[in-house]
Amino acid sequence: MSKIVIIGATGHIGTYLVPRLVMAGHAVTTVSRGRAQPYQRSPVWNHVQSVVIDREAEEANGTFGAAIAALDADVVIDCICFTPASNTQLVDALAGKVAHFIHVGTIWTHGTAAVVPTLESAVKYPFGDYGVAKAAIEADLLRRAALQQFPVTIVHPGHIVGPGWAPLNPAGHFNPAVFSTIARGDTLALPNFGLESVHHVHADDVAQIIERAINNRTASVGEAFHAVSGAAVTLRGYAEAMYRWFGHQPQLSFAPFEQWAQTQDADEAKASWEHIARSPNCSIDKGRRLLGYAPRYSSLEAVQEAVTWLIADGQVTAPVS
Repeated sequence: MSKIVIIGATGHIGTYLVPRLVMAGHAVTTVSRGRAQPYQRSPVWNHVQSVVIDREAEEANGTFGAAIAALDADVVIDCICFTPASNTQLVDALAGKVAHFIHVGTIWTHGTAAVVPTLESAVKYPFGDYGVAKAAIEADLLRRAALQQFPVTIVHPGHIVGPGWAPLNPAGHFNPAVFSTIARGDTLALPNFGLESVHHVHADDVAQIIERAINNRTASVGEAFHAVSGAAVTLRGYAEAMYRWFGHQPQLSFAPFEQWAQTQDADEAKASWEHIARSPNCSIDKGRRLLGYAPRYSSLEAVQEAVTWLIADGQVTAPVS
């Protein structure tokens, strides 16, 4: 049994990771601002120690890293680190005091997809503040692992999906109304030919690979792993599959991106561009080989579970068959 601290434990990943680790016999301490509840409640959470820390405020005071180190954990999992400075403060404080540190990154560290499926070892050309910052964090952590034996494992999720929130949809943004359009059998407009790709992952599969990294510490330390489903989907293939799931023949139209974007909400079109400009399609062979990672959900299975929840919650309107 290990003492495990999870920073940002009430979000997408923590909803599934906390119960997994508690049921495996670990002593789990969650760290959050205390303002959110996990998406899916479980009696298992009654066996968790909760610590309320406002990361932003503590970092501003220069005390966040010391506060986490004082919890005296064997394993620290950081689900919500987004800047190199935030990472530096934490890992400087943990150096020599933790047996395993797991950082949750993102597949956006790769930038645009070149050779697909993309390997973790591919040369990275990230763009955008989020991807660039996460890539810098990864580079620093792997340097520390190589030069200072800092015991880090990095997990890079794709587009995280699960009941309780809206998944990335076939138009490349997060408005659940897209699924209502499909459910009615109405025509959905897609950018270009709809052949750009997105790569989902169920939140429980992200939790799975983190748990496997903990259980296979020797194989996972000093390494980065993609946490995605077994295969990416194109926007067109994704949309067509969802039409058929709702019992309809696909009804799609296509237009060059700039023309398509003029017919969309500006923020949603921007979100679509951010996703299709990268068109991720990532390999999980390394995780399979070193950790035994085996995603339970395909991309479509994960999305369909989430859309089923959206229907029950009234966010997607599906005609009664």
